[in-house]
Amino acid sequence: MRKTLLITGASAGIGAATARMAAARGYNLALNYRSDHAGAEAVAEAARTAGAQVILCPGDVAEPDQITNIFAAVDAAFPRLDALVNNAGIVDMTAKVTDLTHARLRRMFDVNVIGAILVAREAVLRMQAHGHGGAIVNVSSAAARLGSANQYVDYAASKAAIDTFTKGLGDEVAAQNIRVNAIRPGLIETDIHGKGGEPDRAQRLAHMVPMKRTGSAEEVAEAILYLLSDAASYITSTTLDVTGGR
Repeated sequence: MRKTLLITGASAGIGAATARMAAARGYNLALNYRSDHAGAEAVAEAARTAGAQVILCPGDVAEPDQITNIFAAVDAAFPRLDALVNNAGIVDMTAKVTDLTHARLRRMFDVNVIGAILVAREAVLRMQAHGHGGAIVNVSSAAARLGSANQYVDYAASKAAIDTFTKGLGDEVAAQNIRVNAIRPGLIETDIHGKGGEPDRAQRLAHMVPMKRTGSAEEVAEAILYLLSDAASYITSTTLDVTGGR
């Protein structure tokens, strides 16, 4: 029986790479996205070609009512939810802390922290209800350790919150065979850098990485799929760096 995996922010980047890889490894998929329907549909088609049953469940994780709709779609399509990749997240233009606005901070934390926590809550409730356990991987960032001074301190702070949330939730549900881990990607070649106004950021900073190169979304997806898999059955409440040593 194929397990069911929900991926938030699945239309591009790490979420899309994880979806394609998960389909090839035997998962059925619920793919969430906020606005890029064409991107999500392209990922869904690739996953279906690999043999997965796939649904699209659009919604902004910053809006609780839309989270309710996402999970209603999952419940209608699949008998149970086995796994979650809590990947939806945003970054903003580079700025110093003295330039941050309340509106920017609210949006950053509504998506990256509150939305992620509420999505995980709904996943856990379903995993508890069916009694078979499950696995959650939260997508953090190396920025949580590095602080991202003069760039994205608010983003870094939101990801540090995800690290703490991962530890707390993981401890809370471990006895129910629900594993909760996180990954911290480093300089990965995705479109998120362009959304922060620096499309060449990853290449420009690659020299700072001990491995002297950027990473790929597929390399991050490999780590995510490992943490979801039975091969990681004794791993929970921890965070794995996928950073080339940085």
